[in-house]
Amino acid sequence: MPKIIAISIISIFLVSIGGCKTAPQRHAENVGAAIPDRWRASSESPQPAFENWVETFGDPSLSALVNNALEENYELKAAAARVKAAVAQARIDGAARWPQLFLIPGYQHAQVRNAGFGSPRFSVFEAVFSLSWELDVWGRINDLKTAAIREADATAADFHGARLSLAARVAQGYFELAEARLQAAVAEQSVKDRGIIVDLVRGRFARGLTKALDVRLALTDLATAEAELTQSRNRIQIITRGLEVLLGRYPTGALPETYELPEPPPSMPAGLPSELLERRPDLVAAFDRLRSADSRLQGTRKLLLPRVALTAAGGMRSAALTDLVDPRALAWNVIIGLAQPLFTGGRIQGEIQLNKAQAEQALNLYKDAALNAFREVEQVLAADEWLREEEKALRKAVEQTEASRKLAVYSYQLGYIEILTLLDSYRSTLIAQSAHLSVKRQLLSNRINLFLALGGGI
Repeated sequence: MPKIIAISIISIFLVSIGGCKTAPQRHAENVGAAIPDRWRASSESPQPAFENWVETFGDPSLSALVNNALEENYELKAAAARVKAAVAQARIDGAARWPQLFLIPGYQHAQVRNAGFGSPRFSVFEAVFSLSWELDVWGRINDLKTAAIREADATAADFHGARLSLAARVAQGYFELAEARLQAAVAEQSVKDRGIIVDLVRGRFARGLTKALDVRLALTDLATAEAELTQSRNRIQIITRGLEVLLGRYPTGALPETYELPEPPPSMPAGLPSELLERRPDLVAAFDRLRSADSRLQGTRKLLLPRVALTAAGGMRSAALTDLVDPRALAWNVIIGLAQPLFTGGRIQGEIQLNKAQAEQALNLYKDAALNAFREVEQVLAADEWLREEEKALRKAVEQTEASRKLAVYSYQLGYIEILTLLDSYRSTLIAQSAHLSVKRQLLSNRINLFLALGGGI
């Protein structure tokens, strides 16, 4: 009979061993698609990414605002707290590898009431300890600890990504504010120009050289320009307050004046496509979470194996406190146990299937994130060329509309054109100037998007 039991235990053990598999060897380059040697949307030779891309704009005010945001932004502080929580969780998950020892001191005082025999009292001191330790024979607990550590690494990568994203948002807001103030300046000049037109039309109307309709049309055009100026000023306060919140300040609507849109840095430091997998924080985090899921699956599979546990308990009990330090009064016992799961109602298999599905999900999420990261870089590199061409065209448009506006004023004074043509020349100038400022800001935003897509340093 003992031989049969022994054979049965060995059989169960072998079946359990067969049900456990090693974690797959993952490689960051395995994203389901071939990675090219260079970016398809850029003809330039790959250059290393900047260590601090904010400095490449050469604007001390921008650098100061970004540094302020990195220190004071509450959303970033929350991300830093999440990193601390993940590290603490990894420590908790790894604690099971070590013995758990507890000491339970106590004191009891009792009085027994017996009729006619007095009321004897008893005082007892005790010091009881217990020890439990699961021997990590198969590395199951270590696998769970490894999963927690990799999850903490992923959270740390998330924090780095949050820093990069915050810096990009501050830079975007900074240049949007500069554009808004320049747009407001253009709108103010437009109001002044329309006022001059109104005076011109009224003078001609007073001399009988034009109709009252021309005066009405000029006044309507002036009112429209004033409304556009109000809209521009409102946009300034909206952008300013949003930027102040990123800086961790109360949104007062007051920031230092900024009236410049610098030229984008000349070089395009795109690096190599394969480097993106190790440099971009969201991809690093996704890969760490994939490896964490692999380790968790590995640990779950080992639930099928026998668990070896050491338990011990003991203590001392005495009416005198001094006797508790006497080793002769110590009583203890030690038990080494072996637990082999036989029937759990499908719970362990369910956990294995759950973690297997989560690992598969993490793998596909990583592949999807990698492909989208490549798309973002290729898209931004291609957009830079088209935005530069658009900026050149709009610059020419501004020159032509300004020249045509001057000719329109001269021609109207001589009576060669109607008032609508004159007003249209002013509107065309305003539209061209506004569009040119917008595309200059888009060029800067596109460059920031490139640094963000590449996971550049700050």
